[in-house]
Amino acid sequence: MRIGVLTGGGDCPGLNAAIRAVVRRGVKEFGDEFTGFRDGWHGPLERDTMPLDLETVHGILPLGGTILGSSRTNPLKVEDGIARIRENLAALGLDALIALGGEDTLGVALALHEAGVPVVGVPKTIDNDLSGTDYTFGFDTAVGIATEAADRLRTTAESHHRALVCEVMGRHAGWIALHSGMASGADVVLIPEKPFDLDEVTAHVEARFRAGHAPVLVVSEGARPVEGSLELQTGERDAFGHVRLGGIGERLAAELERRTGREARCVVLGHLQRGGTPTAFDRVLATRFGLHAIEAVHAGDHGTMVALRGTDIVRVGLAEAVGTLKTVPLERYAEAEVFFG
Repeated sequence: MRIGVLTGGGDCPGLNAAIRAVVRRGVKEFGDEFTGFRDGWHGPLERDTMPLDLETVHGILPLGGTILGSSRTNPLKVEDGIARIRENLAALGLDALIALGGEDTLGVALALHEAGVPVVGVPKTIDNDLSGTDYTFGFDTAVGIATEAADRLRTTAESHHRALVCEVMGRHAGWIALHSGMASGADVVLIPEKPFDLDEVTAHVEARFRAGHAPVLVVSEGARPVEGSLELQTGERDAFGHVRLGGIGERLAAELERRTGREARCVVLGHLQRGGTPTAFDRVLATRFGLHAIEAVHAGDHGTMVALRGTDIVRVGLAEAVGTLKTVPLERYAEAEVFFG
């Protein structure tokens, strides 16, 4: 078979491991030929391709980022975008397409499937917010980076007797903040799923100061106060219509300093969380996803996404994967609240 491969959305540790697994199993076991599309959905829209063979994927397992490049190009916002992609895939003689991405990328994959294009999805996002799978690759790496950062911030916070706010990624789902906050022993964790009360946060911070400690707060970029408090959204939107968020860490630090009279600082981790080499867990998960994606293509099980359930790799419908965002259940957040203040 001739198969196209693309990576869309934000770059993510483990993408190269998944690409490698797809190509190696496809070539060695099935005799497949592969075409790589550059820069997400831009590639099939503009027929922008690159060679993808055993030599191309040699040595890429531990590398961060993606050798195919990525973008947030949205074919659904382009006139006749889906039709153009379908025509280009046919012109290239491709029998199927494997799309590695998150909610937005796989949402386009679903539209292609509904238009008759054979597509299989691979879940990737550091936010871990895709439904249908227990974990996405990239998440473990991001949590590890955020946890190490919070650990390091605590030592400098203690030295200077100040509060430190660590802002992590998580626009609508607080999985990174929850896991890294619990792993680092953060004094407060704030997530988008539960608006916070600034008075309560201030009380937690003051309690830590009174106990002789310097509080560390781990905050999702999408965390928001109860109505009537801080305004956080910039109003800008990306190609998929998402409002660009940010600044909660800086605003929270300034407000805590004003309210407590104690020094407060903020560190925004930003793209550090998705850069660099993937953890062993993410390398293995991405590799297994890639191996099973090729299997799904050859089984003719199109319109599906490979997913992790327990320790097994299964297939779920793309509609299930992108239908509802997987957010943090409040009972999971309640576990972390035990340690606040």
